Amino acid sequence: MDRDDEEIKGRAGRRHAALAAVAVLLMVVGAAGGVIWSERRSRGDSAKAQAPQARAASSAAGTESAGKGEEALEISLTLDAIARSGIKIAEVKSGAATAVLAVPATVTSNAYRDTKVNALVAGIVRDVSVELGAAVRRGEPLAVIVSSDLADAQMKYVSMRAMLEADHQKLERTQKLVALGSASRQELEEVTALHTGHETEVAAARQRLLLLGLSSDRLDRLQNAAQVVSEVTVPSPADGLVITRSVNPGQVVNSGQELFVVTDLGTVWIIGDLYERDFPRVRVGSQATVTVPSAPDGKMQGRVAYIDPRVDPGTRTAKVRVEVSNRSGDLRLGMFVTVAFQTNATEHVTVVPRAAVQTIGDRSVVYVPADSDEGKFVERRVKLGARSAEFVQVLEGLTPGDKVVTEGSFFLRAEAAKTR
Repeated sequence: MDRDDEEIKGRAGRRHAALAAVAVLLMVVGAAGGVIWSERRSRGDSAKAQAPQARAASSAAGTESAGKGEEALEISLTLDAIARSGIKIAEVKSGAATAVLAVPATVTSNAYRDTKVNALVAGIVRDVSVELGAAVRRGEPLAVIVSSDLADAQMKYVSMRAMLEADHQKLERTQKLVALGSASRQELEEVTALHTGHETEVAAARQRLLLLGLSSDRLDRLQNAAQVVSEVTVPSPADGLVITRSVNPGQVVNSGQELFVVTDLGTVWIIGDLYERDFPRVRVGSQATVTVPSAPDGKMQGRVAYIDPRVDPGTRTAKVRVEVSNRSGDLRLGMFVTVAFQTNATEHVTVVPRAAVQTIGDRSVVYVPADSDEGKFVERRVKLGARSAEFVQVLEGLTPGDKVVTEGSFFLRAEAAKTR
C-alpha cells in the first residue's frame, strides 16, 4: 500500500496543471492564485473483493462540514469495489477568480429593424403572394387588395381634373378678353382665383392616390372613368424575412390594419433578466458571450446595448439586451440561449467538477473520504453557486483542502440509497 500511495502522489503532481482550468463561469486568474485540482485513483487489492456495504452512522467530520449538525450518511466499500467503480478523489484549492455572470436568455428580432406592413385602403384581399418566413426584397408584391374606396378616390380625381381643364380654358379666354378690353381686371382675378383653387384640389387628390399605393405613371395615364382600377398592390417596404402574416385571400381589411411584419435578421437581440444584486456588474457597451447549442462553434460575441431602468416588482429583475450579429442565420427567433457577462469582480471561490455533485430531492450532496478508513465515504450536503459546463461553485459545505469524490459519485449515491 505504501508503494501505491507514493505512485498516487507522484501522479497527482504531474497532473496538477492539466486540471487547473475552471473556465466559462469561473475564469481563474493569476498563476499562483488559480484553483488547482489534483487527482488520484483509489486502488484496491483484487484478492479482497467483497460486495459493497453501506451503513448509516453519525460522522463528526460530515456533520461539522455541513454546518447544521445533521446526521451524515456513511458508505463503506472494499478497496476492490472502489477500483472497479472508477472512483476518483480530488483535492480542491481556492484562489482569486474573475467572475463571469451567466443568465438564461431568449432570441428576439431587432425591433428597430422590424417593419410593419399595413393596409393603406379598406377592402377585400384578393391575393397573398408570400408565405410566412419568406425572404423578400424591397418593392416585392406581398398582397393585392380590391377597394371601392380606391375606385371612388380615382373617380373624384378624374372629375376634378376635368373641372381644372375647363377652368384653364376659361382663364385663357378671359385673358384674351381683357387684352381686347372686353373684360374687366376684376373678372380676370376671379377666374384666376378659381383656377388656382382647383389646381390645389387636384394636387391634393393626386397626392392622396399616391399614398394609397397608386404609382405616378398610373395616375398620369388616368384620363377618364374607364381607366379607373379598384386593385392596389401592397409592396414590401424593405428587404428581410416575413415573420408575421395576418391576412388571407378573401379577408376584409380596414385602412391601417397590420398585414405583415418584415424584419432584417442580420442582427438580433438576446433578452435576459438581471437580478438586482447583479446590476453593478453589467454595463451598457460591455462584451457578452452567447452560448448557442445548435451553432457550429457554439458561441457568439455580442454587446450589451440596453439595460432596462425599470425593475419587475414580481421577479425583482430588469431586462438586459445584447445585440448580436446573425449573418450566419444560426440564431432563430424564440431560441433559448445562455448569455455570459465577464465582470470586473474578483472573488475567492471554491469549485468542484459537476460530476462530483449529486442531487437527492431538493438537496445537493458530495461524497468525501472518511478520515477513519480509506474505504469509507461520507455524504455531505453542499450549497452551490455559479455553474459552467464542467464546474460548479461551492458556497457552503466544502473548504479548500477538503477531498471529494469527483468521479464515481453516482455509484456512491446508489449505494447510499440502499439504506435510506
